[in-house]
Amino acid sequence: MTRLPHFLTPTSLSLEETRTLFAVARELKTSRLRQDLAGKSLGLVFFNPSLRTRSSFDIGMYQLGGHALTLDVGVGTWKLEHREGRVMDGDAAEHIKDAAKVLSRYVDALAIRSFPERLSWGEDRQDPILSAFARWADVPVINLESALHHPCQGLADLMTIEERLGRAQQQPIVISWAYHPKPLPMAVPNSILLEAAKHGMNIRLAHPPGWELDPELMHDADTLTKAQGGSLNVFHHLDDALPGAKVVYAKSWGSIRNYRHPDEESRQKEALRARWRVRMHHMDMTDDAFFMHCLPVRRGIVVDDEVLDSPRNAAYDEAENRLHVQKALLLHLLGEHR
Repeated sequence: MTRLPHFLTPTSLSLEETRTLFAVARELKTSRLRQDLAGKSLGLVFFNPSLRTRSSFDIGMYQLGGHALTLDVGVGTWKLEHREGRVMDGDAAEHIKDAAKVLSRYVDALAIRSFPERLSWGEDRQDPILSAFARWADVPVINLESALHHPCQGLADLMTIEERLGRAQQQPIVISWAYHPKPLPMAVPNSILLEAAKHGMNIRLAHPPGWELDPELMHDADTLTKAQGGSLNVFHHLDDALPGAKVVYAKSWGSIRNYRHPDEESRQKEALRARWRVRMHHMDMTDDAFFMHCLPVRRGIVVDDEVLDSPRNAAYDEAENRLHVQKALLLHLLGEHR
């Protein structure tokens, strides 16, 4: 398995490398405490809140004998500037260039969470904060969720699918937009889309008109899935996408069309609220599909309690697999073979 300089996107790993990672993750499920990373440290840098990501990486490093240092930017640490050539006369006291160089001398890898600013999709899709850390750090950088990608979530998603269905190739999956009161990032739908495509799944992307994902990313997903014998089709009505599906993955995401206009986006979403919530009658339209969501999830908004509290809910397995697959990733990035 080729050593990674960084883990930033779902395509940072090839299909075969991903399968190797899954094999290691399955082994790690049965051996909790090891000392593979004794003496190693991981710097977790959060610009935004976290529950599963923070917990799973911290505990994962502990279970591998290493140490996790958690920094919340602007809360106990300096605010950071990421733009090149800025005269730093604002709130930011330190540039990422300097922080990344210093932290690289303390830790063996850095992991960054930074959500989009939602001022410009063209700028946000470049993942400026994550890219700045990757540019200036002298150690591997892991994406903990950015404007464009949440690759660790995508790994856990596909590991969960393969545990339940065997090989993911050509299995039908519905990735569905869902109503949410806030305009959310596109990182999770982008990552499950690309990871499912990499595995050759038959993808049914369901969303209302106006909530299209990035066209370049859609092109990449279509190319990936076709190369593995899968397919990608778009539906504008959830009911049309469900028959025969084996997986229903619900996630809200914001509108590129209204990227700088949250009030207009909210107005347009209200008309969609009732029709884009996963209910048990939706699950009954499938081929005994199981439900997935990255969590946190708003009950009664994105999905009904009846679905989440049923045996068809795989979201908790998904969340657990974050721990195991990330430990496998940490072993690859920080193990003795580096």
